[in-house]
Amino acid sequence: MAIGSGVAPLVIFMGVGAMTDFGPLLANPRTLLLGAAAQFGIFATVLGALTLNYFGLISFTLPQAAAIGIIGGADGPTAIYLSGKLAPELLGAIAVAAYSYMALVPLIQPPIMRALTSEKERKIRMVQLRTVSKREKILFPVVLLLLVALLLPDAAPLLGMFCFGNLMRESGVVERLSDTVQNGLINIVTIFLGLSVGAKLVADKFLQPQTLGILLLG
Repeated sequence: MAIGSGVAPLVIFMGVGAMTDFGPLLANPRTLLLGAAAQFGIFATVLGALTLNYFGLISFTLPQAAAIGIIGGADGPTAIYLSGKLAPELLGAIAVAAYSYMALVPLIQPPIMRALTSEKERKIRMVQLRTVSKREKILFPVVLLLLVALLLPDAAPLLGMFCFGNLMRESGVVERLSDTVQNGLINIVTIFLGLSVGAKLVADKFLQPQTLGILLLG
């Protein structure tokens, strides 16, 4: 039920929004490009799935490839939400792959950062960013939601809940609700989401060549 209705990922996004501080992004909008780089991972994964299908190695349809591709964004709730819409038969494997690679980020990032930067660069002290006003922080989720609703209506439910959670945080008028969403609610929903995903991992569906392909592509 938590997965089939799509409620759990939406509630988690609301909690993530309530925990997010957009101050550094608003103070230095160029950092938006760092998030945009995730899209390359998504499209690379989609093309990889279609390539495996083209050469007859592992069979993936276009909707399945798109659902697998979202793993490249390193976002578990989004992967679950989208796979529930496009490829519910692969939801369990996609969820396992998404959360597994998210958990590996702290192990993968340090050696990559050491390889791509010098010790001198890692010791650079960042300059203090400008102070972002309360009005900017309140207007940002509202403007973001309007743009998403107009340009990407299919993404409006996820981003809408994210913006709503962030608005609760920044408005300061519902601090008790904001605290509940950031802590108790998101923890409870995450537990039930994990149980729901585990219930999808039936052996005859999970132990398939497609699962191996999903893990490799992720």
